[in-house]
Parts: sequence; C-alpha cells; structure tokens
Amino acid sequence: MRGSLTARLRNLEPSLLLWIVLVAILVFLVVNPLVRLLISSLTDPASGHFTLSNFFAAYGRPRYITALTNTVVMGLWVTALCVATAVPMAWAVSRTDMPGKMLIRLLTLGAFITPPYLGALAWIFLAGPNAGWLNTAYKLMTGAESGLFNIFSFPGLVFIIAIYSYPYIFVFTSAALDTVSSEMEDAANIHGAGTWRTTFRITLPLVLPAIMGGAIITFLEAIALFGSPAMIAIPARYNVVTTQLLEFFSYPVRVEVAAAYALPLLAITIALYSLQQRIIGRRGHVTMTGKGGDRRKIELGRWRWVAFAGSLLVCLLAAVLPVLVLLQASFAKTWGRGLSLNNLTFQNFYYILFENQAAWRAALNSFWFAGASATLALGLALAIAYIVNRRLMPFGGVLSFLCLAPFVVPGIVLAIGFYAAYAPPPFALYGTAAIMILAFTTRFLPIAYANASASIRGVNPEMEEAVRILGGGRLTAIRRVVAPLLKGSLFGAWLLVFIPATRELSTAVFLYGPNTRVMSVMLLNLTDEGVLEPAAAFGLLLLIIIIAIVGLGYLLMGRDFMERRSE
Repeated sequence: MRGSLTARLRNLEPSLLLWIVLVAILVFLVVNPLVRLLISSLTDPASGHFTLSNFFAAYGRPRYITALTNTVVMGLWVTALCVATAVPMAWAVSRTDMPGKMLIRLLTLGAFITPPYLGALAWIFLAGPNAGWLNTAYKLMTGAESGLFNIFSFPGLVFIIAIYSYPYIFVFTSAALDTVSSEMEDAANIHGAGTWRTTFRITLPLVLPAIMGGAIITFLEAIALFGSPAMIAIPARYNVVTTQLLEFFSYPVRVEVAAAYALPLLAITIALYSLQQRIIGRRGHVTMTGKGGDRRKIELGRWRWVAFAGSLLVCLLAAVLPVLVLLQASFAKTWGRGLSLNNLTFQNFYYILFENQAAWRAALNSFWFAGASATLALGLALAIAYIVNRRLMPFGGVLSFLCLAPFVVPGIVLAIGFYAAYAPPPFALYGTAAIMILAFTTRFLPIAYANASASIRGVNPEMEEAVRILGGGRLTAIRRVVAPLLKGSLFGAWLLVFIPATRELSTAVFLYGPNTRVMSVMLLNLTDEGVLEPAAAFGLLLLIIIIAIVGLGYLLMGRDFMERRSE
C-alpha cells in the first residue's frame, strides 16, 4: 500500500503539486475569513460556546435597526437618482447626434476614477453650510443670511454617492445601446411613432436588462461605501451600516457583534448580485438583430444642445468642480477665504511632502501594499484560470467560484472576516503589512481572475501541446509560450488591481495599524482632525497619481483599458 502511494507521488507532475498549493492558498484567502465571520457571529467570546446573543446585541437597540433601514433607503435613493441621470446621458451619447460625446465619456471616466471619499471632501468645500463656495456665492448674490445648501444632510449624502456611482449605469447602458440595431426603431418611425415614443417603447425596453443590472451594482456599491458616509453622514447624525460597524470596532472591540451585524449586508449583496447575474445573463435577447445591424444616429435638432448641457452639468458636478475646489483649497491658507493672492500658499504641499512623516509613510504603504497585492492576486488568478480553462483538475467550477466570490463580499465585511480569522493568535496579524496585503489581494482577486481567464482563453492550447510533444513540461510551456503571449494583457490586468488598491478605504480602515496606515486612511484622518487644507493637498496628490496610472494604462493598453474591469 505504501509502495503504491509512493509510486503515485513520484508520478505526479510538479505542476500538479503547485496547483494543489495554490488551491490551499485560495481557501486560506477566501473561505477561511468568511467561515470565521460566520463562526464569530455565533460564538460567545468569553466561553467559546455557541450563542445567538451576538445577534441580539447587534440588533437589540433601535438605532442599530435604524442604521440598517437608513442604509437601504439611502441605496434606493442613490440608485433612483443614478438611473434618472445616467440612462438619458447614455442614450444621448450612444444613440443621438449630441455634440461633445468624447468629452462626456472622458469626464464620466474622471468621475469613475475619483475616490468617493475625495469627492466628499471636495463637496464639503463646495456646499458646507457656512463657508462652502456655493453657499458663499448664494449669500453674496441674494443678501441672504444663510446658505442654500447643506451637504451634511441626507440629501447631501445621496447626492455625493450618486455623482460618483452614476458611471456604473452609464457604462452598462451605453454598452448595450451601442449594440442595438436601428431596424426596429426605423420600423416604428415608418408606422408613425415619433422619436420620444420610439425611445420609450422600443429602444429602452431592449436595454432594460442592462439598466437593471447596472442599477443593482450601483445599489450594492452605495450601501457598502464607508468614506462618504464617514465624512457626511456622521456630522449629519445619520447612522448607516458601515459607520455603525466602525462603532463596534471602537474600544472595546466587539468583533463578534460586528460579524453578526455584517451578515445581513452580506446576504443582501449575494442575493442582489445573483439577481443581477440572472438579468445580465438574459442580455442575448437585447440586441435582437445582433451587432451587425446598422445603428442610425437620432437627430435631435436644437435639443441636442440641451442634451449636451444636461450631460455636461452632471460631469461638472462630479469631476470638474471638485477638482477645481481641491486645487484652490490645497493652495489656500484658509479655504473659506476664497481666491486671493494674500490667501495663496505652498505650505500645505510642503507640510505633506516634507514635514508630515506619516503622510510619506502612508504613501509608501499604499504603493507597497497595492503593488504586492496586484502581483499576488494576478499570480494566483493566472494559475487558477489556467487550471480551469485547461481542465487540469476536477471541480474547476468551484475554483472559479472561489476566485469570483470576493466580488459579492463588501470590503467592510471582508475586513471583519479577516480580523476575525487572522487578528487573534496564533496568526496575530492585526495592524501588520501582511494582513493589509492579504486583504487587498482577496478584495481585488475577482478583477485579476476575470482578466486572466479572458487572456488564457485567447491562447490556443495546441501551442502548449507542441512544446510538450517536443519534451518540455507544462511549466516550460507556460514559461516559454503562454507568458510571452500574455505579457501585455497581464500588465493591464495588474494595473487594474493596482489602481483600486491604492485608493481602497473600506477594507483598510478596519485593519491598519500605526505603521500600516495608507493614503485613503490618512486622508480620512486629516479630515477628522479638521486640517482640511493639507487634506486637500494630499487628496490632490492622490488623484494626480491615479490619473497618471490610468493614463499609463491607456497609453500601453489602448482605449478599452478601463473597460476590462467589467469583462
């Protein structure tokens, strides 16, 4: 028996042993934190026995229930506002003769890559109740004693989240509209239907699955955000799930209560994401005649300028005004004093770059953690994608599912799972670089896997078989054939993990320690401390870095670079 087992082990190809190790790593990263999250929610921390008391503690106070209902209401309002904004914009860009389409697409991309918490900081400068730019201008023009806007309110929170979430619905809808043939629209026009009736009765129903899919993603993003609620909802005394979870991590830390409180958020996310996949899975009927049909642009006449003005207004609110006000505040002694030479200073940048050692350390941590996470995530994703696509092991669908599973886990829930799994002994990783890198790797593994899998599918396996026929092993085929062919696309995939990892906040804020603070957490800390001008300078530097990285990706990978995220 022993001899037979030894013979089998000798006959195993080294690559298969590597695959087994990688599967174990995948279980360590994805399964264990989620299992520990569930176990913690059902365990008494004092006795270690099974209990439901954590759920009673998590939902035993009215304010905790209110935070959950507030979150759902906020998510619904954000989604409704995004649909009302993004669908007309996508229709105008994809189906009409509206001018300035490339400008609208570019500014929408700008809104998409802007971290929502940085947008929230900018809108504090713009619509703060006392010294906000818009309120100051309103008081000067009307003589009123109070401003018109108060960003520290429920409408303010919905607005802030919506203007940085509408790109999801815009991308889904415009992509679907780009594939819809004009044949049925032409038929409707021939039978007497006007432009608007045709749009509402023919065009939009055809892309309804894409709109609904984008709306679900928008809702899920809205309810899982931490940065914007931390900056806007806390001062507004409007409690939501993510800010309530942070309260459970205040001293004394009640991770078991946080785990119980986070499970409904996880359940909502899984259920809605499953619904979104079913809806998007039916999109084959959307185009009807296929991508080969003609797509005639609808002539709007003078209304094309109205469409352009409306689209541009949204983009100005999301991408242009925030950058302008961040620029002003970062060079201001006091941001509320406005534009003047005697208010101009370079001290904020000098403080961030040369005096504040914590800022330097946070920047280095961000790039180090993001780079390491992108490398680990892509390496693991490439190995699993190769296993699945080449059918090297049974149950490949399970491996694929585990790689994509973190996509349906909100970052804040994943962080609690990692805390429960790896903060206590024997690992004791809380506050270390290791737990940050592992959490970031898991958080963005789905992006790496989706792109790696698409790249692997593009390589003909016959070329690898030729190497093996000539005496090379599978690893040799990967090193000599697969890797060179995938070099460009994998670099693009690496950037697509690196970019969101540099700006990640929801996961980092629960796991960082004194020496592992990252730029997103540093920006939040500066804002909490009221040092808004240096915070603006720091945020502007972060945005410039993100734009530079995205620009590099476009330069090296082409115009579809950011679209890879949804593959």
